[in-house]
Amino acid sequence: MEQVQFITHYTEKYSYLDSARMALAGGCRWIQLRMKDAGRQEILPVAAAVRRLCNEHGAVFIIDDHVELVREIGADGVHLGKNDMPVAEARRMLGSGYIIGGTANTYEDVKLHWLGGADYIGCGPFRYTTTKQKLSPILGLEGYKKIIRSMQAEHIPLPVVAIGGITFADIPSVMQTGVAGIALSGTVLRADNPAEEMRRVLAEIDRTKQLPKNETIII
Repeated sequence: MEQVQFITHYTEKYSYLDSARMALAGGCRWIQLRMKDAGRQEILPVAAAVRRLCNEHGAVFIIDDHVELVREIGADGVHLGKNDMPVAEARRMLGSGYIIGGTANTYEDVKLHWLGGADYIGCGPFRYTTTKQKLSPILGLEGYKKIIRSMQAEHIPLPVVAIGGITFADIPSVMQTGVAGIALSGTVLRADNPAEEMRRVLAEIDRTKQLPKNETIII
């Protein structure tokens, strides 16, 4: 499980493919192609190009939402939002050979995904973010700690990836909550040099591994 996931985003400066290319150039090895509201014919050529880039860099390629396209585009798996297909249904369709992630905002969401066969949880939002519409309630650091404690209590070992408005300065405190990693988009793409920003993020993640854990949230 990679500790940094990058979620593609279209901006005035960069296309979805540009954003994936820069994240990979910066050392990220997990790309989620997220093209909300795009149709099949728009997604297919971009997905094919991102798949090739991920192959070149040895990176995991996840498609957002579109379970029906996973096999066709050669994705490694799919990430499902709270309003997408249920994880359990996606698992029935794809079998055990694909990665399935599910978005969660509460411990109840996490448990539902765990029972449905998810491989990881995208948990958020950490704070308000402009890259996503219809946000669930903001979690903040205490929200992550509470969810991690509940998972520990019921022995749910799923990796939790924090997402939603996370900045470089947030990395140490977010990682100290017990999450397995973070997912980023805007904070990388807003940088003057996105590839260099991704390298900086990865270095900061490595640095946080050396920090002493808060004893109340060790997992």
